[in-house]
Amino acid sequence: MMLKFKIDKEKCIQCGICAKDCVANIIDLDSGWPRIQKEKEAACLRCQHCLAICPTGAVSILGKRPSQSAPLLGAFPDPAQLETLIKGRRSVRQYEDENLKPELLQRLLNVACQAPTGGNVRQVQLSVIEDKQTMDKFRQYTYAALEKLADEGKLPENRKGFSNFVLLWHKKNIDVLFRGAPHLLIASAPRNISSPVPDCVIALSYFELFAQSLGVGTVWDGLARYAIDELLPGVRKKLDIPENHMIGATMAFGQSAVQYQRTVENDSTNIVRCRVSL
Repeated sequence: MMLKFKIDKEKCIQCGICAKDCVANIIDLDSGWPRIQKEKEAACLRCQHCLAICPTGAVSILGKRPSQSAPLLGAFPDPAQLETLIKGRRSVRQYEDENLKPELLQRLLNVACQAPTGGNVRQVQLSVIEDKQTMDKFRQYTYAALEKLADEGKLPENRKGFSNFVLLWHKKNIDVLFRGAPHLLIASAPRNISSPVPDCVIALSYFELFAQSLGVGTVWDGLARYAIDELLPGVRKKLDIPENHMIGATMAFGQSAVQYQRTVENDSTNIVRCRVSL
């Protein structure tokens, strides 16, 4: 992909900040204006730092223009509110029986796609079940497939408990795997990149915090990940997850049916202050 590194000379003040902040160190001002020479383009990390840091909005790259971006000065959330959001997020296991509005769902996914990745490879795939009718079919299919495994004695020893989940579903209509959520989000990434699992977890962490700020409930769904990734590999194909991908994290979500009233106070006993003698 061509870099399309362009400078608006009417706005550029030749301050050199873009060159100084370039992680790959490939922007120079030898001609008087910022430029990336052709032979150095392959080294670009495509991080868009140059676009983000330019004080006058003179830098465009990858076809992205400053006018498409949101200004940051004075636009960050209040630190106390952000702290409350982080401390107040809850795993939600009760959901309204309704779809999220498509525009809200797309907004959440767009934010998750902004999450950082190792080496800026940006290869996390977000596979989403976006309507409750499809989710209901997927739920029925998953429980039926697990029941078949249990009946045939093919559940691994460390996953025998899934037979109990099947019984609860059939006898009491209790959905342990998906908690009755109308939507499911699976983050996967190629196995051969430097940090596939952390990249997926970071993406869903961004998704979760933004979702809860909008009243959308989420729950990290490790049980669903085990079912899809370990026990029912055929399900991956139904979710269009590439064979060379590993599933890093799974999250059930939907409009929350509960409203938590306050934060909880977890102990900070796991903090170790390192005193290194060199």
